[in-house]
Amino acid sequence: MQSTKPIRSRRPIAPASPAYAELHCLSNFSFQRGASQPEELVERAHRLGYSALAITDECSVAGVVRAHGEARRLGLQLLPGAEFAVPYGGSRFTVVVLPHNLQGWGNLCEFITRARRAAPKGGYRVAWLGQSDASAWHTLQHCEALLHIPLAIKTEAACAIAAGAKGVFGPYCWLAVTAGLGDLQALERVHWQQIAALSGLPAVATGQVRMHTRSRKPLHDVLTAVGLGQPVAQCGFALQANAEHHLRSRARLAALFPPEALARTLEVAARCSFTLDALRYQYPMEAVLPGQTPAQTLRQYTEEGALVRYPPPAYPGGMPPSVRAQVEHELALISDMRYEMYFLTVHDLVRFARGRGILCQGRGSAANSAVCYCLGITEVDPSRMNVLFERFISKERDEPPDIDVDFEHQRREEVIQYIYAKYGRERAAITAVVASYRPRSALRDVGRALDIPEPLITAMAKEHPGMYGRTVLAERLQNAIEKVAAGADVPSPRRLQLWLDLATQLQGFPRHLSQHVGGFVLTQGPLTRLVPVENASMPDRSVIQWDKDDLDAVGLLKVDVLALGMLSAIRRCLHLIGQWRGAPMRMQDVPAEDPATYAMICQADTVGVFQIESRAQMSMLPRLQPRCFYDLVVEVAIVRPGPIQGGMVHPYLKARANPQAVTYASPGLEEALKRTLGVPIFQEQVMQIAMAAANFSAGEADQLRRSMAAWKRKGGVGKFHDRLIGGMLANGYTQDY
Repeated sequence: MQSTKPIRSRRPIAPASPAYAELHCLSNFSFQRGASQPEELVERAHRLGYSALAITDECSVAGVVRAHGEARRLGLQLLPGAEFAVPYGGSRFTVVVLPHNLQGWGNLCEFITRARRAAPKGGYRVAWLGQSDASAWHTLQHCEALLHIPLAIKTEAACAIAAGAKGVFGPYCWLAVTAGLGDLQALERVHWQQIAALSGLPAVATGQVRMHTRSRKPLHDVLTAVGLGQPVAQCGFALQANAEHHLRSRARLAALFPPEALARTLEVAARCSFTLDALRYQYPMEAVLPGQTPAQTLRQYTEEGALVRYPPPAYPGGMPPSVRAQVEHELALISDMRYEMYFLTVHDLVRFARGRGILCQGRGSAANSAVCYCLGITEVDPSRMNVLFERFISKERDEPPDIDVDFEHQRREEVIQYIYAKYGRERAAITAVVASYRPRSALRDVGRALDIPEPLITAMAKEHPGMYGRTVLAERLQNAIEKVAAGADVPSPRRLQLWLDLATQLQGFPRHLSQHVGGFVLTQGPLTRLVPVENASMPDRSVIQWDKDDLDAVGLLKVDVLALGMLSAIRRCLHLIGQWRGAPMRMQDVPAEDPATYAMICQADTVGVFQIESRAQMSMLPRLQPRCFYDLVVEVAIVRPGPIQGGMVHPYLKARANPQAVTYASPGLEEALKRTLGVPIFQEQVMQIAMAAANFSAGEADQLRRSMAAWKRKGGVGKFHDRLIGGMLANGYTQDY
């Protein structure tokens, strides 16, 4: 008997998910165009099962380092590249360039450099073939080129563009097609089919990706409005018609593109084998003495400097045995890590400055180096204190050293011009700093884009919004609304909540690249073949496109040439004293410990005295009563948020009032804490405690120190808890301790 039940219509079978590589994707380093972080794009592409992902920011590779780190972690092939908007007959088309190998990467970086240097900071200039000022497209050898030609360029002109591109790129040239599902999608599809048929360019699928998920579309609209300087409601056709420019599922792509267009994405990706791991940084060799290796030159300069630091009349046996052992340990590690040229370069800059009478001083973790002391880079005598070289360089950490050298701010330019004169602008540039959105700037830009009244934006920005949850932000917003004058137009609750949500999303996004205060990257070969270089806002300055924090990931070293106004004041003071005395006065002529000076300091008479002139420092000085230089070191270190919030101030003052009552749990801890009377104040002491009490290696102890220093931003301290406690218990320390 036939069933009378209605027959249900089956849903169409979803097409199989083909392999796919996204070849055209902007991150938020295409400022005001991309709405996702590089890491978010990589993570989403990996989750969707993409075979590869290209990061192709506009005339920039600023975001590829962060994408590279995430792609390496997830095992996804990353294709670093860039896109260029090319003016053409009142419209413009896009060229996406993807390098095959290291040679292609160098060609791309040099092309970006020329385009950026041809325009003011923040812009670039490219021109197509046949124009009088045409760009050198022929230099982009060993690269794939994808042309995205919009509907506004007629078919005849588009075929001329395609023919020119084929003449330059040959078989590595493609016609990029997309499926944005806008009102003109059908016309665009016909347009691209005609170009492909007439020009012979094979069509390859791309997503023209602007965001990792469609939920970022409101933020993308806001970024567009910020770039145009007007509210979203007035942006019109400048906004994307829909949210289709996100990383879509492979099944969805199979329904939108013909199979051959998807398959060609894999063909392109297979030819692009370059990764940032292929970069090989070579430090400049100018500082090496003729006929010597870098290690031999560094040893010679160290030994010569040691004779100055420890002159034979005062030190008949040369360096003290402890210092000699430390120097040998450091030289061996420096040689093993191949950092000799870095030390020689910094030594060269310091020697130049002092030869010109420019006061300079190394600081930071370099003060833990006996080699730096012998080279004249720092003034911390390792024979007078316990140095911890692994705070500076650690084999376990495997990160480049970082020597900060302060020069007189009025004469630092002489040192900078010496660098440019010695290495040339093609081999020397300043590293960039990514200026990111903070809570206030995010609230202001999003608020103006959503047309929030300016008085309310200002009032909310003054509420110190910070990184709070939605409940606290809502309370702060209510406070701001109450502060706005009566009768002001308050937006709807929905728009206010959208303001807060989008401002929260925008926090941490890059706003622009700015110039580092003095971090130089120097290379043996052309720097522009490693990373693009562009104009800085200051005249006679050039900046690489990578942030200072990205340099470690690609193995680039920077030399910090910083400025300190107090050094200029000290130089003028020494000159004035010399004129009054009738004899030159040098830094080393200043008495090491002057009781009258310390008596003045103990009375908090320190207005204008570097580092101890703040109100907090002047309040602490009469209580701590510093009587020697190390007391001042403790004074400066203890009046900081960490020691104050950690409850170290009062225990230290109590111990200082009665040092005989201080006890130590072990001789190892006594060695680490004796100089601060049993209270850990310095980061080096954290390392010493971990090594002495919990059997940490020097590298492990430094990782603990670094995690403590960055816990607010990155966390990570908790992973050391069991290791530290377990090590201390194994060494006989009690659980209560």
